[in-house]
Amino acid sequence: MSLADAHQEQAILSSWQVNAAPWTDAVRQRQIASRERLTNAAIIETLLAIKPDALLDIGCGEGWLCRALSAHNIACTGVDAIDDLVQQARARGGRYLRLDYHDLAHVPLQPVDCAVCNFSLIGKTSTEAVFAAASHFLKTGGRLVVQTLHPVTACGEHPYEDGWREGSWQGFSERFQQAAPWYFRTLPSWQSLFAEHGFSLEQQREPTPDDSDLPQSLILVGKLTPG
Repeated sequence: MSLADAHQEQAILSSWQVNAAPWTDAVRQRQIASRERLTNAAIIETLLAIKPDALLDIGCGEGWLCRALSAHNIACTGVDAIDDLVQQARARGGRYLRLDYHDLAHVPLQPVDCAVCNFSLIGKTSTEAVFAAASHFLKTGGRLVVQTLHPVTACGEHPYEDGWREGSWQGFSERFQQAAPWYFRTLPSWQSLFAEHGFSLEQQREPTPDDSDLPQSLILVGKLTPG
C-alpha cells in the first residue's frame, strides 16, 4: 500500500469514528432520502432473491440491513471497522464483530453462502482486501453482492477514471463533520475487480428513480467459482 493510499484509508476510518453517532441517528430516523426511496428496498430485494441461509454484512454500520434480513430468517453476521457502530448494532440484538477489512482473511470466519457490501466499499486497498479475502469467508459458489453509487451518476464533472475524490456531507445535518475521501471506480473497473478475484458476474442492476433517467446506484452480484 502506498503512503498516499494509506493516508486516505486512515482518513476514511477517522471520519466514520467521528460521525458514528449522527450516522446512526440518520439511519434510524430514516433521514437519508435516497435510501428510503429506493436503494434500501433494492438491496433487500436482491438478497432475498438469492435466498441465502447465512449472510455476512461487510461494513454493516449500525446494523439495519442485518435486522431487516433476520426478519426473513436469514442468519446474519455483521462486521465493521468502527467500534461505536458495532456497539450500536449489538444494542439492538444480533451478531456483530469489530473487524477491519484488511483482517478479513486472517480471522476465523464460518464461510457463508452470501456476503454483501452495501455502500461500504469506499476505499481503494480496503475494497481490494475484501475481494482478496472472499474465498476465506464465502463458500465456493457463494455470492458477493455490492451496492455502490452508480459510476455514471457519481462521476460528476471529473474525468471518468479511477481515482480518489473528496468527500462531502452535503444534504446531511450540521452534526456531520470531516467528510471521508472515497475512491471512484468506473463500471469496467468494478467488473474487472470481480473477474480478477474468481467471480463470474451474474447480475448487474441499476436502480433508477421513477422521475429520473439517471440510475441512483449500481448493484453487482458475483458468484465465486472454483479456482
